[in-house]
Amino acid sequence: MPYRRLPNTDQARVRALKAAVEKGDVYNVRDLAISLKTLFEARNFLLKFEAAQIYYTQCYDNQSRASRKHQANVRMARLYISHFIQVLNLAVLRDEIKSVHKELYDLPEANVVPDLLSEAALVEWGRKIIEGEQRRTSQGGIPIYNPTIARVKVHYDIFVDSYEKQRALQALTNRSLEELSSMRARADELILDIWNQVEEKFQNVFPNEARLDKCRDYGLIYYYRTGEKQSE
Repeated sequence: MPYRRLPNTDQARVRALKAAVEKGDVYNVRDLAISLKTLFEARNFLLKFEAAQIYYTQCYDNQSRASRKHQANVRMARLYISHFIQVLNLAVLRDEIKSVHKELYDLPEANVVPDLLSEAALVEWGRKIIEGEQRRTSQGGIPIYNPTIARVKVHYDIFVDSYEKQRALQALTNRSLEELSSMRARADELILDIWNQVEEKFQNVFPNEARLDKCRDYGLIYYYRTGEKQSE
């Protein structure tokens, strides 16, 4: 015998609910395989569930599109901040800048570039480098020119603006996903109730394949095990 399996994706849940709800528009009450109460609940829930799914998809798509541009901003910010620190370290090695001045940037005494892999690290070190260079030059130090701190700041500011927007989009996507996830249990509950009512309605229909076809008309999904259908 084939077995049924509840939908395991949101799109499949929507299709299952729609298949049952649409029967209320074409069948009269006597011929309908589900109760009017269930039909009413499923119709109202479907509107909310489908809207939540569409909203989540929109949020995710917006985040994905913005992410591609954001990653380009991340790369440029990392390039300029890293390059500036390397030039600063070389200037210290050539005694053009006193090593003690590295404290203004909160940089370690060793001539290394801090870990800039994470975006949070870029936010932190970009701010430290910009503020440190401003403090050093305000004390009479010769500015670093390749790259200039102004150039670094341009790419840093673009990155930070992009970073904040991306975080906001991620938060929106997460909230929409949480809302959608909170509705899945109710969707499964309704679908299970509908499917049970439909199977009970057509339990005396023969042959078996005719019964399954009537159930499938309400959105029920049946699976055959390997070789089972051919054997029947």
